[in-house]
Amino acid sequence: MLERVKKRLESFGYALKDGDEAALAFSIQKVENTIKNDCNVPSVPEGLETVAIDMAAGEFLSAKKTFSPDDIEELDLDFVVKQILEGDTNTVFATGEASLTPEQRLDRFLNYLLTHGRDEFSCYRRIRW
Repeated sequence: MLERVKKRLESFGYALKDGDEAALAFSIQKVENTIKNDCNVPSVPEGLETVAIDMAAGEFLSAKKTFSPDDIEELDLDFVVKQILEGDTNTVFATGEASLTPEQRLDRFLNYLLTHGRDEFSCYRRIRW
Protein backbone atom coordinates (compact mmCIF):
# COMPACT_ATOMS: atom_id res chain seq x y z
CA MET A 1 0.00 0.00 0.00
CA LEU A 2 2.95 2.32 0.65
CA GLU A 3 3.84 2.54 -3.04
CA ARG A 4 0.24 3.21 -4.03
CA VAL A 5 -0.04 6.04 -1.50
CA LYS A 6 3.23 7.50 -2.78
CA LYS A 7 1.86 7.48 -6.33
CA ARG A 8 -1.37 9.09 -5.15
CA LEU A 9 0.58 11.88 -3.46
CA GLU A 10 2.64 12.36 -6.61
CA SER A 11 -0.59 12.73 -8.60
CA PHE A 12 -1.43 15.69 -6.37
CA GLY A 13 1.94 17.27 -7.14
CA TYR A 14 3.62 16.34 -3.84
CA ALA A 15 7.22 15.13 -4.09
CA LEU A 16 8.33 12.98 -1.16
CA LYS A 17 11.16 14.42 0.91
CA ASP A 18 13.71 12.88 3.26
CA GLY A 19 11.99 11.68 6.41
CA ASP A 20 8.54 11.43 4.82
CA GLU A 21 8.57 7.63 4.69
CA ALA A 22 8.18 7.26 8.47
CA ALA A 23 5.31 9.74 8.62
CA LEU A 24 3.70 8.11 5.61
CA ALA A 25 4.02 4.63 7.13
CA PHE A 26 2.43 5.94 10.34
CA SER A 27 -0.46 7.48 8.38
CA ILE A 28 -1.05 4.21 6.52
CA GLN A 29 -0.99 2.20 9.75
CA LYS A 30 -3.40 4.65 11.38
CA VAL A 31 -5.88 4.36 8.51
CA GLU A 32 -5.58 0.57 8.36
CA ASN A 33 -6.26 0.33 12.10
CA THR A 34 -9.24 2.68 11.78
CA ILE A 35 -10.78 0.57 9.02
CA LYS A 36 -10.05 -2.75 10.75
CA ASN A 37 -11.48 -1.53 14.07
CA ASP A 38 -14.53 0.13 12.54
CA CYS A 39 -15.37 -2.91 10.39
CA ASN A 40 -14.18 -5.53 12.92
CA VAL A 41 -12.07 -7.34 10.32
CA PRO A 42 -8.48 -8.65 10.51
CA SER A 43 -7.29 -6.80 7.37
CA VAL A 44 -8.43 -4.00 5.09
CA PRO A 45 -11.00 -5.44 2.67
CA GLU A 46 -10.06 -5.27 -1.01
CA GLY A 47 -13.10 -3.09 -1.72
CA LEU A 48 -11.83 -0.43 0.69
CA GLU A 49 -8.24 -0.25 -0.54
CA THR A 50 -8.77 2.87 -2.67
CA VAL A 51 -10.61 4.53 0.22
CA ALA A 52 -7.69 3.63 2.50
CA ILE A 53 -5.18 5.08 0.03
CA ASP A 54 -7.02 8.41 -0.12
CA MET A 55 -7.46 8.47 3.65
CA ALA A 56 -3.75 7.76 4.20
CA ALA A 57 -2.81 10.53 1.76
CA GLY A 58 -5.21 12.85 3.58
CA GLU A 59 -3.76 11.94 6.99
CA PHE A 60 -0.24 12.53 5.70
CA LEU A 61 -1.07 15.87 4.06
CA SER A 62 -3.00 17.00 7.16
CA ALA A 63 0.05 16.32 9.31
CA LYS A 64 2.21 18.18 6.79
CA LYS A 65 -0.18 21.14 6.87
CA THR A 66 0.03 21.25 10.64
CA PHE A 67 3.74 20.63 11.20
CA SER A 68 5.47 21.59 7.91
CA PRO A 69 3.16 23.83 5.88
CA ASP A 70 6.00 24.93 3.61
CA ASP A 71 6.34 21.33 2.36
CA ILE A 72 2.90 21.36 0.71
CA GLU A 73 3.10 24.72 -1.02
CA GLU A 74 3.63 23.05 -4.38
CA LEU A 75 0.21 21.36 -4.34
CA ASP A 76 -1.84 22.78 -7.21
CA LEU A 77 -5.43 23.07 -6.08
CA ASP A 78 -6.56 25.41 -8.84
CA PHE A 79 -7.95 22.54 -10.91
CA VAL A 80 -9.49 20.23 -8.36
CA VAL A 81 -12.32 18.30 -9.98
CA LYS A 82 -15.68 19.61 -8.85
CA GLN A 83 -18.00 17.29 -10.77
CA ILE A 84 -17.75 14.13 -12.88
CA LEU A 85 -20.68 12.54 -14.71
CA GLU A 86 -19.91 9.12 -16.15
CA GLY A 87 -22.70 8.80 -18.73
CA ASP A 88 -21.48 10.75 -21.80
CA THR A 89 -18.45 11.86 -19.74
CA ASN A 90 -18.79 15.39 -18.38
CA THR A 91 -15.94 16.69 -16.20
CA VAL A 92 -16.11 20.13 -14.56
CA PHE A 93 -13.09 21.67 -12.86
CA ALA A 94 -13.44 24.00 -9.90
CA THR A 95 -11.10 26.60 -11.36
CA GLY A 96 -10.44 29.14 -8.70
CA GLU A 97 -13.67 28.67 -6.74
CA ALA A 98 -13.74 32.45 -6.67
CA SER A 99 -14.72 32.98 -3.06
CA LEU A 100 -12.36 30.41 -1.49
CA THR A 101 -8.84 31.15 -0.33
CA PRO A 102 -6.08 28.62 -1.12
CA GLU A 103 -6.19 27.41 2.49
CA GLN A 104 -9.94 26.87 2.32
CA ARG A 105 -9.54 24.89 -0.90
CA LEU A 106 -6.82 22.81 0.78
CA ASP A 107 -9.04 22.20 3.81
CA ARG A 108 -11.91 21.06 1.58
CA PHE A 109 -9.59 18.79 -0.35
CA LEU A 110 -8.19 17.24 2.84
CA ASN A 111 -11.69 16.79 4.22
CA TYR A 112 -12.67 15.00 1.02
CA LEU A 113 -9.68 12.66 1.22
CA LEU A 114 -10.33 11.86 4.87
CA THR A 115 -14.09 11.30 4.64
CA HIS A 116 -14.98 10.20 1.10
CA GLY A 117 -15.85 6.51 1.08
CA ARG A 118 -16.45 6.10 4.81
CA ASP A 119 -20.05 5.23 4.03
CA GLU A 120 -18.70 2.11 2.29
CA PHE A 121 -17.40 0.77 5.62
CA SER A 122 -20.86 -0.56 6.45
CA CYS A 123 -20.67 -3.02 3.53
CA TYR A 124 -17.74 -4.77 5.23
CA ARG A 125 -18.73 -4.42 8.90
CA ARG A 126 -18.92 -7.56 11.03
CA ILE A 127 -20.84 -8.00 14.24
CA ARG A 128 -18.79 -8.08 17.45
CA TRP A 129 -19.69 -10.63 20.11
